[in-house]
Amino acid sequence: MGIILVYDITDEKSFENIQNWMKSIKENASAGVERLLLGNKCDMEAKRKVQKEQANKLAQEHGIRFFETSAKSSMNVDEAFSSLARDILLKSGSRRSGNSNKPSSTDLKTCDKKNTNKCSLG
Repeated sequence: MGIILVYDITDEKSFENIQNWMKSIKENASAGVERLLLGNKCDMEAKRKVQKEQANKLAQEHGIRFFETSAKSSMNVDEAFSSLARDILLKSGSRRSGNSNKPSSTDLKTCDKKNTNKCSLG
């Protein structure tokens, strides 16, 4: 019901492979499967090769959410999984009621540099 596409922000090749995974999902996954794009290792800003803007643009092109996370520090991990679970539940509930529109409040705020432990949903 949900697929998380993860790339390493310090590795451009991993980001380039996301397009291949998107194509594979389109060809092989159930129609309407929820997808989420994660840029991992956001704790390694000094080694960043993939800019947030690039990933955000890709996510917008595919109509999916985007988070940057750090598995090492747990930054945004819970928020990302909760977001995907919420979207799956909303979609499954709306299928029953016949309304498949996502709520309009799905925009993401960028990380607050002062609070390095959290990013928030807008």
